Amino acid sequence: MIHNIAGAFEKEFGARAIAIARTVAQLEEVQDSVGTEEGFEVIQPIAERIRLATDVDYIVIFDMKGIRYSHPSESKIGTVYEDLENTIALSQHEYISKALGVQGFSIRAFVPIMNKEATKQVGVITVGIITPKWYSLVEQYKSDILVSLFWGLLIGLFGSILIANLIKRQTLNLEPYEIARIVQERSAIMQTMDVGILATDGNGNITYMNHLARKYTHFFGKNGKLEELFKDTWLAEEQIEKQEGHRPLLLHNQMYLVRTFPMKIHDKNAGSLIVITDRKEAHTLAEELTGVKTLVDTLRAQHHEFLNRLHSIAGLIQLNRNEEALSLIMDEITDEESVFQNIKDKIHDYSIQGLLIGKFSRAKELGIELTLSEDSYFFDSVTGFSSGDLITIIGNLLDNAMQACLSKEERFVDILIQGNQNYLYIEVQDNGIGIKQPIERIFEYGFTTKEKNGHGIGLPLVKQIVESNKGTIQVFSEVGVGTTIIVQVGGKDL
Repeated sequence: MIHNIAGAFEKEFGARAIAIARTVAQLEEVQDSVGTEEGFEVIQPIAERIRLATDVDYIVIFDMKGIRYSHPSESKIGTVYEDLENTIALSQHEYISKALGVQGFSIRAFVPIMNKEATKQVGVITVGIITPKWYSLVEQYKSDILVSLFWGLLIGLFGSILIANLIKRQTLNLEPYEIARIVQERSAIMQTMDVGILATDGNGNITYMNHLARKYTHFFGKNGKLEELFKDTWLAEEQIEKQEGHRPLLLHNQMYLVRTFPMKIHDKNAGSLIVITDRKEAHTLAEELTGVKTLVDTLRAQHHEFLNRLHSIAGLIQLNRNEEALSLIMDEITDEESVFQNIKDKIHDYSIQGLLIGKFSRAKELGIELTLSEDSYFFDSVTGFSSGDLITIIGNLLDNAMQACLSKEERFVDILIQGNQNYLYIEVQDNGIGIKQPIERIFEYGFTTKEKNGHGIGLPLVKQIVESNKGTIQVFSEVGVGTTIIVQVGGKDL
């Protein structure tokens, strides 16, 4: 505002100064006296009278040689104008300029003085008006400035409130720091997922990928399109308009399972979410979670054991040693019947019976003496437990116990199972190598001491099942002596 006021003043002062200068230049006394000896006495009184009457700061008249004939300071009359060479008014041009003097900036008007006939220039007149200082303008227009500031502040506050409310509605009433925290949290969550996650906008441009998605797609750039990443696959050819579940996708010679989810905002296409899972890992995890792997291992062990027995019997028959073959058959039948009958008498759940029979066969194959404690009994499952849960617990505990014994010459594993609807107690003992790592680490997801096919999810899964049913799991181990694991759920009430 001050700048605009100062500019208006300068424009007004320039017009006023050049008007006064033109008027003075037309006075006959001035035209006749410039350049004459008596001109000093004639021109100075006229110039001062006009200066005082028009309230300008100075009126200076000089001839073509630059000699001053008037000046507010009489001591400078008769002296030469200092900036004569740069005065284009000597060439019959009039103009307005701004100059810095002792008293500050001034607006000057230069007008040539012509003779009466207007055929010859005899001198130049300059009229100057000193511009006011900025602080004097502030003082002069203080009330106007305050009113302008007040209205500007009021309008600014009202506008900022409207904009803030609009932005808040668009950002779900979240503050900027809350938005930043949510974005960071979501990104961290996505990065820790064990599946590849990829998001696109409505035009198929990639907007987000976690590290597994980059690993599966072999894409580590910043910008990309869906059809480029999944070129020559169904994902690049089809428009994602509905949710798809676990469709196979061959990518870089690796098979994946892909789920797609269209994203809509206000019923408009906003992009899509793609979840990629390694099929091999998915199958392995499914086997562990459902107990299928345990049952398959059990059947494989039984199959292997039966083949060995059949081969032995077939060999004895071919050697015409029928009595010994018959004796071997009777011994095997007796041993099997004894084991089967013991399990059937104590365990009343068919799934657990089948599991234990398979583990006995597997233990025999590995040269491990597996025994079911005489104090064992199992009438019914504790409330909250399914047969699959019990198979997972018993199968994993026995597998770990037998694995721990393999490096020992004499190998023993004993299992005690007691349970009804209100109580479950499982105790597995072995004389294996013991646990060298801190015991609590064996329940960490992904931790394993196995060299092959060890995914480190068996014992964590057991712990999760037990603790979700408010049970406890205890481990006692001594390196080189063996390990005992006890699972207990509920109170003993027989």
